[in-house]
Amino acid sequence: MTTPTPPAADLAAPTGPPGPTDPAPTDLAAPTDPAPDPTAPSTRALRVIALCGFLLLAGCLVLTAVLGLVDAVEGDGVGGGFLTAGLWSLALGAAAGTAALAVPRRALVAAQYALAFAAPVLAALD
Repeated sequence: MTTPTPPAADLAAPTGPPGPTDPAPTDLAAPTDPAPDPTAPSTRALRVIALCGFLLLAGCLVLTAVLGLVDAVEGDGVGGGFLTAGLWSLALGAAAGTAALAVPRRALVAAQYALAFAAPVLAALD
């Protein structure tokens, strides 16, 4: 047994123009997700850049240690606040790099590189 379809006169007519959430009749086949940015780096590329950032962090750690030892020999023999800030910068850069490996975001990779470059600069200020 089939149910009859209601006539078109029985259907409720729209009362006004379609709202911002109502799709237009021609938009039924349009995708709902926005198009990805073609210039954005892929997640694999961001992860590779983050891995290279760990090599940069290791190099900056060596340079920061050398600057700290030079300051200890030539200076008063006490590491100052800027050297400590430089070492914390390296630790935070490693945390940002680890987060960039887990959730690849451009801002995390940029923070990793910025913190890596900040460490020797801060150690040189001491």
